[in-house]
Formats: sequence, structure tokens, C-alpha cells
Amino acid sequence: MDITAHSNPRSSVGLRTRISLAFAVGGLLLSIVLAGVTMVLAREQLITTREESAAAIAVSNAVRLNNQLTPDTTSEDLPTIVDSLTSVEGSQTLITLRNDWLLSPELGRGDIPAVLTSRVTNGLPGQLRTVIAGQPQLVIGVPLPAFEAAYYEVVDLAGVADTLGSIRIILLSAGAATTLLGAIIGWWASRRMLRPLRRVRSAAEAIAGGKLETRLERQADPDLDALADSFNGMASALEARIERDARFASEVSHELRSPLMTLTTTVGVLEARREQFSERSRTALDLLSQDLDRFSRMVEDLLEISRFDAGAVSLELSEIDVQSFLKASLRLAHLEEIPIQNTYPDKKIRLYVDKRRLSRVMSNLLLNATNHGGGATGITVDTNENFVWIGIEDEGPGIPLSERDHVFDRFSRGSSAGRRGVDTGTGLGLSLVWEDVRLHHGRIWVEDRRDQKPGARFVIEIPIQSEDIEPMEIS
Repeated sequence: MDITAHSNPRSSVGLRTRISLAFAVGGLLLSIVLAGVTMVLAREQLITTREESAAAIAVSNAVRLNNQLTPDTTSEDLPTIVDSLTSVEGSQTLITLRNDWLLSPELGRGDIPAVLTSRVTNGLPGQLRTVIAGQPQLVIGVPLPAFEAAYYEVVDLAGVADTLGSIRIILLSAGAATTLLGAIIGWWASRRMLRPLRRVRSAAEAIAGGKLETRLERQADPDLDALADSFNGMASALEARIERDARFASEVSHELRSPLMTLTTTVGVLEARREQFSERSRTALDLLSQDLDRFSRMVEDLLEISRFDAGAVSLELSEIDVQSFLKASLRLAHLEEIPIQNTYPDKKIRLYVDKRRLSRVMSNLLLNATNHGGGATGITVDTNENFVWIGIEDEGPGIPLSERDHVFDRFSRGSSAGRRGVDTGTGLGLSLVWEDVRLHHGRIWVEDRRDQKPGARFVIEIPIQSEDIEPMEIS
């Protein structure tokens, strides 16, 4: 079943990040809920406690005031009596006696709500929350009907608001800390949760890199063990399939060598008596000879590829001078006139490589340029402290962008193969080039020519390594 990857706006955010964010958002929401509930309960508790305490003191003061009043008491006597009453921090006292008011320095008669004064005038005690001078206040009124008097106490609730503000800051800080802690826990949990996936990724990368024997260990967890068993089963099936295909290609190639030798000998005999044949027979003999030669090269290439697939390849390293090596490669291809452009002409560039394999790489690329690219036009050499880049340019029609990722595939000739030359080749030459370069821990790719003229540019990247490098395992 084909599984198509659809565009997802969350695809740019990793799973670990999403888990951490989920924990952080969960901690934030939990903090908001707890902070809200705490604020409501704390506010009610603080205000209720403050009101009950103030009411108790106000009633106590009213009783003491009632005990000290006499029918002869006047408003001039009230300050002395008030000084003997219990004073609460943040509270102010107002007393009315026979329509005379003893006012606080900061409060006036109009600051007492009319609703409360009317209630007290009717002989009923009461209390009321209000705002005086922009500050929250609690006004308590107690009637003293025996002396036509009333006791009022105004209690400042700003202290409660300040306390609530401090609690709010504490809750906000706790919420921020909870959110951060949630993110940290989410990151830690995601690491533990994704550890099995990292093992699967590492195993998949190892298999993709040619280590087909890689397997996942069981973790004594029912769910993870099921995943490990499924993955290991898939890897075993893949390994068996690749080995079977490689063995099949190798066996077929070996079986074809004997009849090919017979055919080659027969064609050689026919070639020796060529002058005895008619013109039509000689043409047929030429076609047979060409196809037989192509078939022989394909069998040899298949045998080499089967050795790559079986992992039975190794490097025989030796030191080469790149400039001299490239000149020798051009001489072998009878292309001595091709110029070599070296970025550092005065610098000796040396590499430890398998000379036979790198020679085959150059031979195949030069042959490819000759047969399919209108001929090679130049070779460039660039280097730094880590890599050497060898570029081979041709003057053919070039390789479309859509085919550049597949040009090194086995039996790939591209849509323009029929227009790029008479010899279509076996379709395995560039595949062998890719395998040989990869065996040296290098890369090869196709790009446009540097001068922007029509044609293709094949670039070989070889790392500068010592003579004791280990060859890459090839799948």
C-alpha cells in the first residue's frame, strides 16, 4: 500500500518539541486554574476575616461608648471617650450624638453611605463595603438609641488588596515555575519515550548504510518488543532478499561467461575469415561482434556489482599524485589534448586511493562523455585541507534536473539516451562509478558547467585521508 506524505503545518516541529510544549501548556493551564481558585478563596477568606474582626471590635467599642455616655454628655466630651476605645490599624471612628458629629480628620459626614445611616437611624446595626477616596473601605454602623447616638467605624481594606496583590505575584511566579517545570519534565519524558524510536532510526540508518545484519534488542516491554520483533523481521526479510538477488545476479553472470567465451571464440574465427564473406554477411558479423562486446562488458559489470552487493570488495590503497594520475588517465583514453585546470598548479595534491578503482572511475566518466556528451572538454581540480574535487565537463546536451538523482542508478540511461550517441552502453558504468567513489568515502554528482555553456559536469569528491583508512562497507 502506498502511503503519501501530505503537507502538515506541524511537520516542521519535532515530536520531542510537541511533547514538551504539551507538558508546558498542561502545566500552564493547571497553574491558571489553581491560581484562579486560590485567588477567589483567599480573597473571600481575607475579606471575611477582616470584616469579622472589624465588626467584633466595632461592637465592643460601641458597647464601651454606650457605657461611658450619660444624659449630660456633649460632643465636646466625645474626643476623650474615643481615646479610650480600642483602635484598629487602618480604621477611623465617627460618632454622632444628638445630630452632632465627631468626624475623623480624613473623613466627612458625606463619606458615610446614606443607605447605612438610614438603617442606623432606624435602630438597626449594619455594615457596607464602599469606596472612599478611591480606596476600598468597610463601614460599620452601630446605633445607640438610649442617647440618640450612633457609632461608625471605617476600616481600610487596602491592606487586604495589597495582600491579594502579593498572593497574585506569588501565584504568577508559581505558575511560571510550573510551566517551566512542565516543559522540563516534558523534555525529559520525551527523551525516554523517543529513545526506542532513536534506536529504530539508528538501526534503519545502519541498514541503509549496508549493515544488513543490524537488529534491535528486546527491551522487556510488551509494546516495544513487538516493535523490535516487527523491525527485525523486516530487516531479516530485506537482508535475505538482497542476498538472494545478489546471489542470483552473480550466478547468472557466472553461468553466462562460458557461453560468452564460446561465442567470442566463434566470432574470432569468423573475423579471421572475414574476407570470404559477402558484404551483407560482413555487416551482420560487425553487428554481432559489437553486441557480443557489449554483452561481455555487461556481464563483467554485473559480476563486479554482485561483489559490491555481497560486500566482497576491499581497497588496495597507494599514494598517487592527482595531476600525474589525471594525465595518465587521459593518455589511456587517447584524450591527451583535454586540458587540466588546477586551482593550485604549484601544489602537489596527493591522495591515498585504490588506483585501479579510481582509474576505472575516470575511464568510465571519460567514456561516458565521449559516447553521450559530445566529448570531454576539460578537467578541473579543486582542493582544501579535507577534500579534493575532480570535475569532468562535456559539451553534450546536458542532463535534466529531473534525471540527475537517478543517473547513477543501475541500468539508467535517461530519457535522452537515444540522442546522446550511437553506443547506448550497458547502463552500469555510472553505477560502478558511484560504488567505487562511495567505497573511498567520497561522493559524486552532476551539475551544470561552470561557464554556463551546454553540457554536463560530473564532480568527484574524494576525502584526503591517510593510508590506513578503513574502506566503507558496501551493501
